[in-house]
Amino acid sequence: MEQAQTRHKTFETEMLPHMPALYNFALRMTGDPDDAKDLVQETYMKAYRFFDKYAPGTNAKAWLFRIMKNSYINRYRKESKEPDKIDYDDIKEFYASVKGTATDTNDLQEKIFGNLFEDEVAKALQDLPEDFRTVVILCDIEGYTYEEIADFIEIPIGTVRSRLHRGRKMLRSMLRSYALNHGFKDVEEDESEQD
Repeated sequence: MEQAQTRHKTFETEMLPHMPALYNFALRMTGDPDDAKDLVQETYMKAYRFFDKYAPGTNAKAWLFRIMKNSYINRYRKESKEPDKIDYDDIKEFYASVKGTATDTNDLQEKIFGNLFEDEVAKALQDLPEDFRTVVILCDIEGYTYEEIADFIEIPIGTVRSRLHRGRKMLRSMLRSYALNHGFKDVEEDESEQD
């Protein structure tokens, strides 16, 4: 009993502070608040179930992001084969243990940035291939360093840089007409006039 309480306390201390960052990332990845909450819940359920595999004092956020990334990929594969199936029994135990510690999404950051992107921008971001969308969101929206991103999604820093460059280039192409319609200058046109 005492060992279970110690495990539970350690889990709360090391893992729960990262819930807002995980939710923000999940929301950007899924584009839907309910799907994001489900993904965060699934991530924490798996983290709790396999907490004995976590080495205390190491990078808890990176460990959680890896679990979330794998859960997202597995969920996407499963839903593409069996859409609209939800297994609520898997989350019962975890939900009961953390329901009192839910994050408050009514914070200042959410109020300021919640409606920052118009639908066309959000859609363009959502339309990026997953590998590119992940690094663009983590770097340009969430503000993580290349090193943190490489650690979170377990790829070399060079790959992070490459995906970020290509992802930004794809976004620029997708949003060119949107930007021109909103009064932004065409950088490519300006550069060709200077030649």
